[in-house]
Amino acid sequence: MTNLLNTVQLKSRYNVFKEIIFYYMKHLMRLIAFAAFLLCFNACSKNTNSANSSAQLEFVFKFDSTQERLNNIGLPASIPDGNSAQSPAFNTMSAHYVELAPSPLTPLGSGDVLYKAPEVNTGGSMAIDFSKAEVTKEGDVFLSVPVSSITPGTYQYLRVSLAYQNYNIKFNALGQDLTGTVASFIGLDTYISNYKIKDSAVNVNANKLQGYWGFETPYAVLTGDAATTTVPNPIASTSPIPAGSCVVTGAFTTPLVITGNETKKITVTVSLSTNKSFEWKDHNRNGIYEPLDNDSVVDMGIRGLIPIVQ
Repeated sequence: MTNLLNTVQLKSRYNVFKEIIFYYMKHLMRLIAFAAFLLCFNACSKNTNSANSSAQLEFVFKFDSTQERLNNIGLPASIPDGNSAQSPAFNTMSAHYVELAPSPLTPLGSGDVLYKAPEVNTGGSMAIDFSKAEVTKEGDVFLSVPVSSITPGTYQYLRVSLAYQNYNIKFNALGQDLTGTVASFIGLDTYISNYKIKDSAVNVNANKLQGYWGFETPYAVLTGDAATTTVPNPIASTSPIPAGSCVVTGAFTTPLVITGNETKKITVTVSLSTNKSFEWKDHNRNGIYEPLDNDSVVDMGIRGLIPIVQ
């Protein structure tokens, strides 16, 4: 009798233990399934976010000496009587500010501002910090921003404030035809500690207004200031820019459309007109730049901007 009771109690305990194990195993499997679902969901989300965040809007410069030569309000411009000009061979360029504008009625600064370079007040007033400028060659990316950071919409115009340009020009001195290199600062105001033109370094340690330039020749380095700097803005009547700034404006050949769902890189070629952009007062009207014979630089601004979406 005692053995029978012990057997019944043992079976009873075993059944209870089995029920407990089954209960916890059933819930454990549910937890494992739920965890697997969360893991898969997160992985999919991360992949989607990664795809969206990896899409970049990139900007590259193109220097085009055949592109139409424009004036400050974006109209075709001829060379004034008594002046001569040439199309420089560009080496590098730097931008201070980049903005997408939806329409010709968009005030400067009210579009989608993508970039503004560092500024300092070391020289007194706030100015572009040339030591931190991104100086790039033609075809190199000078700005890259995540498409996800851009407000979705359709953009008709691009504004780029140009700050620095470096190029080669032809000139004549002492009866010799030579080539020299110009470093030109065309931003509103730039703090320059020092800069290198080609092989020569120039110390400044001061603010320089728009139009300051350094010219390296085989014999010496000259510095000066251009009388004017052309800054084409074809929508000047509806969206003007501050006097003295170098915010060049251009209409996209095809409007830039941002949906916010882009997964692939978008490249914008910023085609700049260098068509006779280096202009001087030609005293003997021979069409040759002769700095030793009182030819003076009057303009070295860019002569137009066409943004092309690729």
